[in-house]
Parts: sequence; structure tokens; C-alpha cells
Amino acid sequence: MTLAMTMMVRDEADIIETMLEFHLAQGVDVVLVTDNGSKDGTAEILEQYAADGRVQLTHEPVQKKQQGQLVTNMARRAHTEFGADWVVNADADEFLRPVDPALTLAEAFAQLPRSLCAFTVPVVNLVGPPAWSGPGPSRLLWRDHRTEEQLRLAGVHAQPTPNAVHVGDAGVVVKQGNHHVSIPSTGNPPAHLRLEVLHLPWRSWRQFEHKVDIAGRAYRDNPRLKPSPRHHGMRDYARLQQERLLPVYLLRQPDPALLVPGADHGPFEHDDTLAAQVAALPAPQHPLATAEEDVMDPAFVAEQRALAETYMVVEADGSAVLELAEEFWAAERDELLQEIAQRDRQLEEFRSRRVVQLADRLARLRDRS
Repeated sequence: MTLAMTMMVRDEADIIETMLEFHLAQGVDVVLVTDNGSKDGTAEILEQYAADGRVQLTHEPVQKKQQGQLVTNMARRAHTEFGADWVVNADADEFLRPVDPALTLAEAFAQLPRSLCAFTVPVVNLVGPPAWSGPGPSRLLWRDHRTEEQLRLAGVHAQPTPNAVHVGDAGVVVKQGNHHVSIPSTGNPPAHLRLEVLHLPWRSWRQFEHKVDIAGRAYRDNPRLKPSPRHHGMRDYARLQQERLLPVYLLRQPDPALLVPGADHGPFEHDDTLAAQVAALPAPQHPLATAEEDVMDPAFVAEQRALAETYMVVEADGSAVLELAEEFWAAERDELLQEIAQRDRQLEEFRSRRVVQLADRLARLRDRS
């Protein structure tokens, strides 16, 4: 049984080594990675893994929100070039593992019938005390079980969408986001072979702010693409432009008062098993991955959370910030489309003049002959 994993990554130096070591230790046989123009050291880390054959690395510097296309290509190569029986399409901040701690991924997949064809794996966010910087696995020790209503008050539409896993196939199509594939499912893994993804989406303010910024810029620089109005990343980019994102980030993490011993933890469930698994792995080398957790001052957090709650009351169900986001995107998109149209007109005028010039030159040459 050959188990493959694909990833498209950009600026994930704080977590990428830990993520790779975790899945290699779990028995993933081949990891195909496309680096999408990283500038924080991620590409250099991946080059080291590629040098000793642990990663099959491709560089794609063009940033046009083409994840679906690139992941589809990797998923197909996993089967055609490396003989993958099963393919997992993952993100750099996701840790896939069996629910049964006695099993590794390789052992679980070896027992899964290929007749399942494809299935989805639930994704659980891990959260914890907010920090300015730090990789997060040793700090984010709480499963997030908030309801959709509770999440909306933190500026998030819903809990994560499950990820798709599929058998190796030369014609598979992976949809944007890794949540759906073209291969129909015939069922789910039996209870004793169930899998889960532990997700660290808000590892630190530094990481979160940068992620929102680059995602927003990618859409801004590609005005022909329009994200879903309900996508919280679009809303977050609008909040970043309005200097409201930091307080909202603090609502994504639990109120620190809920995490003290003896407190009612509410919708957050303590779980340090991933932290224990990560602690047993080889230590990462990149400075971002080895930085100390710069946890925020509780008084500052309380002050900013109160401010964010005011924002959320104003936004209510998100409609206010959505209107701002749509207004922002419309202005940006229209301006860039006008620039593109102007350049197209200039190019067409140049071509027309050039055709006239060439025709005139050809006529003179014929007259001389």
C-alpha cells in the first residue's frame, strides 16, 4: 500500500517542518508539494526535504488562486508516477491522524478497502491563548466546538468543511480547497479506522495577519476572480484594511478566562495529544518554527476582545462588514478591470498601427521590384 500526500503552500515556515515530520512518521510514503512563491524560508526548507528524496517539490511562483488545478495535477501524479493507492490532499496547517491512537496512518490506510473510492474526514480547529508570534502546537491545546451562531460572533461563518481523501486515480479532479473530488464515494471508513484532521488556522497574530493579507492581495491582483461573499477570508481582508482585524483575531481564540483550571471551559475541549506527538518528533530548525511563544498580555487581550465584541454587535450577522467588503472589492475590481481594458485597447492600437506600417513597407518593396 502506497500512501501519498499533496500540498500547495506559501509562507508556512513556522509549521511546515513539523507538519512534514509528523506525516512522515505516520507512514506517508510520498509527499508532493508545490511552493507558491514563498518568501519566509518555506521554499528553502522544502528544498532540504527534496534533496534527500522525502519531498517531491515543484515551484510555481505565479499566484492566481489556482489551487484546484495544481493540487489536481499533484494528485494525478501521485498515482501515475508513484503508484499511490490512497491520496490525501492537505494544507500545511493540518495534521491527519487516526482517531485510534494505537494506529498510524499507514496502518489505518492499509486496512481501508479501496472500494470506498473516496470519503471525507472531519476537520477540528485547535485554539488556545492568543500570541503575537510562535508556531503554536504546544500552545493550541483546545478543540473548538463552538456552534455556528457562536462562530459568527467571532467573524467566522462555520466550522471547517471536511477534507476529501481518495484512491489513486489518473483522472481525478480536486476542487479548490481540497474538500471535494470527482471520484464518487461508496461509504465511510469503519468506526475503528476513523480519521480526523486537527487544524491550526490561527497560530499567531503574525501568521494570521500575513495569511489574510496575501490571500486578499491574490484576489485583488486577479480581478476576474471573485470570492464567495460568504467567505470569511474576504471579510477578514476588509477588516484588515479597516484596522479591525486584530481585535477580531482575538475572538477566534477562547477567552483566556475559560482556560484556567477549574473553570467551565464552555465549547472548548482540552486535548494535548497532538502536542505530545509533535514533541516526540525531530526538532525543527527554522527560526520561525523554534521561536518562543510570545503570548499576549491578558489585560490587553481583555481590552481588545471587548472592542471586537462591539464590532461584532455592529456587524450583527456579518452584513455590515460584508457590505464594506463587497464595496471594497467592487472598487478594486472595477479599477483593475479598467486598467486591463485600457492596456488591451493600447495593445490593439499598437497592433493596428504596426499592421499599417508593415503593409506600407511591403507596398514600397513591391514598387521597387
